[in-house]
Amino acid sequence: MTNGNAQQTAHPAPPCVMVIFGASGDLTKRKLLPALLNLAEENLLPKDFAIVGFSFDQMTTDALREKLGREVREYALRPVDDARWQWLVERIYYVQGDFGDPAAYQRLKDQILGVEKTHNTLGNRFHYLAVAPKFFSPIVKQLGQAGLTQQENGRWTHVIVEKPFGHDLDSAIQLNKELKETLNEKQIYRIDHYLGKETVQNLMVFRFANSILEPLWNRNYIDHVQITAAETVGVEHRGGFYETAGALRDMVPNHLFQLLTLTAMEPPISFEADAVRDKQAEILHAVTPPAPETILQTMVRGQYGEGSLDGEKLPAYRDEPQVAPDSHTETFVALKLCIDNWRWADVPFYLRTGKRMAKRVTEIAIQFRKPPFQLFSKTPIKDPRANRLVIHIQPEEGISLRLGAKVPGSVMKLGLVHMDFDYSRDFGTSYSTGYERLLYDCMIGDATLFQRADMVEAGWSVIQPVLDVWKALPARDFPNYPAGCWGPQEADAMMARDGRAWRDIDSDEPLTANCPARASGKAHA
Repeated sequence: MTNGNAQQTAHPAPPCVMVIFGASGDLTKRKLLPALLNLAEENLLPKDFAIVGFSFDQMTTDALREKLGREVREYALRPVDDARWQWLVERIYYVQGDFGDPAAYQRLKDQILGVEKTHNTLGNRFHYLAVAPKFFSPIVKQLGQAGLTQQENGRWTHVIVEKPFGHDLDSAIQLNKELKETLNEKQIYRIDHYLGKETVQNLMVFRFANSILEPLWNRNYIDHVQITAAETVGVEHRGGFYETAGALRDMVPNHLFQLLTLTAMEPPISFEADAVRDKQAEILHAVTPPAPETILQTMVRGQYGEGSLDGEKLPAYRDEPQVAPDSHTETFVALKLCIDNWRWADVPFYLRTGKRMAKRVTEIAIQFRKPPFQLFSKTPIKDPRANRLVIHIQPEEGISLRLGAKVPGSVMKLGLVHMDFDYSRDFGTSYSTGYERLLYDCMIGDATLFQRADMVEAGWSVIQPVLDVWKALPARDFPNYPAGCWGPQEADAMMARDGRAWRDIDSDEPLTANCPARASGKAHA
């Protein structure tokens, strides 16, 4: 993390082997290989390093190297240095096998031991489970039976688990239980790539290293908080998965709750992993679980119908591949949460996320209270809008603060000015995939940016009542928002009942309607 001119000297990670389960899949070519190349470019990968890929596909080591060589040039965010790639590709190996076949894990063990000898990785290894969730527990069990999870004589073994971590509270508890039959908690790294974003990491620095902000970060000065994670894409080729997940499961207990906890947490005693995660867990435990009778008022679900964006006609969710024609799966969710503690009592947190929205954006908007005394009540100024701090997470990373100022002239007229910090402008273009910091932290044993078991279960505890009500009362009005807008009108109504409105991402004004076409009666039903 960087703040002003302060710098942290980083050193290469210790020697290790990275084992990628699902090495032939999308995540490996789109994120993991480009991230590893970036780490090599920054001299953060150890010189004694190797990769062992494991998947079901019939392939040789040479075939995998050739495949990844083509793909990395397509998906890397900057030109690939041939010498750098040559160094990395010579350290890539492959084992073919079924995730449930003990014999395949013996072949994997033999390959790992050979690689450790060739590349002098000292017995350190981390396994990345870039696979479907149903394979998490079986893979870890097989690794344990093959003796590939042991830690002895100073050697370490870590396991990175991708989301989703469970599909409800019971399954999350069960998965934690099964993983801990083989691993201890300090070996498990539950990854959330949102936490690899520079702006997310900077949240703690921004809050706790700036004395001008921390005194204002409470119920006395903040009216409410809005957290938005919007995507313009639909479900694409993931219809089968999405039908079993939906927007609530897919985004809220992981991505959005991570942003919520970093925004709302108390100052930790240090930046050590458990000190930070203790404070995050406290926030999740302090979130007031929604009562069943209030869920229909404070939790909104939506599903996109036909629509358009930038002149392109977009299909309805129910017309997407592998989606049921009468699907009740939500592609949008908005919810109001309250944190029952001293700092945040009576300050609502509004979260929304959805697919086929009007713009791709993830941000945290801190809305401050209006001044208690209206100094300008006898002037032409009618709308002294309150200060707002916006933390932009993606696609543009930065922070902006809205302030009121007098417009030059002979009469008193209020205008709005913005103080902006932009990562690309101030620090240069970033080529980060969001995985670099997380992979590096796993190698050096820093779990600060990874979820702990109690955090996962606390997050599911918050949304489990919503899942139960929505299961008992399937949505009857789907689809209820056209693709290419900001979601269903019920999300507007939820805010309006509190006398508030969603922030218009483009104009920084209160959003008068999530979709102008729908507001005029032209939206697709």
